[in-house]
Amino acid sequence: MKKYSPEGTIYASPENQSCLRSIFALQEAMLQEKILEARVLICDNDHDLHLDIPCAKAIIPREEGAIGIAEGTTKDIALITKVNKPVCFKVKQIRKDENGAYTAVLSRRAAQEECMAEFISALAPGDVIPAKVTHLEQFGAFVDIGCGIPSLVPIDTISVSRISHPSDRFQSGQDIFVVIKDIKGDRVWLSHKELLGTWEENASRFNYGETVSGIVRSVEDYGIFVELAPNLAGLAEPKEGVSAGQHASVYIKALIPEKMKVKLIIVDVFSGTHIHRPPEYFITDGHISRWRYSPELSPKLIESCFDGQ
Repeated sequence: MKKYSPEGTIYASPENQSCLRSIFALQEAMLQEKILEARVLICDNDHDLHLDIPCAKAIIPREEGAIGIAEGTTKDIALITKVNKPVCFKVKQIRKDENGAYTAVLSRRAAQEECMAEFISALAPGDVIPAKVTHLEQFGAFVDIGCGIPSLVPIDTISVSRISHPSDRFQSGQDIFVVIKDIKGDRVWLSHKELLGTWEENASRFNYGETVSGIVRSVEDYGIFVELAPNLAGLAEPKEGVSAGQHASVYIKALIPEKMKVKLIIVDVFSGTHIHRPPEYFITDGHISRWRYSPELSPKLIESCFDGQ
């Protein structure tokens, strides 16, 4: 199965740039029906996209801007937000005017349709693929799963440790991995937490008696939840002056696999800017049929099934 990358992946590649520099190379790419990428300079009043191609004037007509634009199922904001960003396309036509200037008519829609037919339609629940975060909303993170085709990672599937907003975990433009949760027609549902490790895998990175860093995720009457890793949080004893979002140094009092508990004591807390670090993935490719978060010793079963059972 041929893989199709999120937009921007091939933009700087020597092969892609070579196709854009010469009208002859661009014509060859058209004949071979290659998918290329170039940066959008302008979205005009008609919502046509004008691209930065050295060898020719280049335009993606509005209805060729994305799957669903012509049918009205995709809004024009999907085109407006592409200004100053690389987009994929196929070359549909190259015209030469009376002054010898070339105009290339391009189609992003055609590239997306090929991606849907050759890649996305062949995926199955449990398949792990790369994606790029495009924008964040309160309810989840929108991502590009190939050639600018959008899908959503709901906030409750981003990690086991609960967050108040996807920006606690991601930022726009970030490259991540996702797992296919379901596919119905042209709609794709995604998850992310299964790739960040089980309770045991995360807990194995910590030891009793260590003092480590964490992030306060919630403050309750009975204790304070501190995230040690995206898929591992512990409960600390109540302490005054602590609020959600603060950084914390915590002493690990106990790790209890059968109860999936990490007991903590807060040593210190402080407020500061959260630094986004790439997720530490335990799975980055292949297929997952079933993922069990909870340890075998635990009577509580927490798992994700992708095989329909």
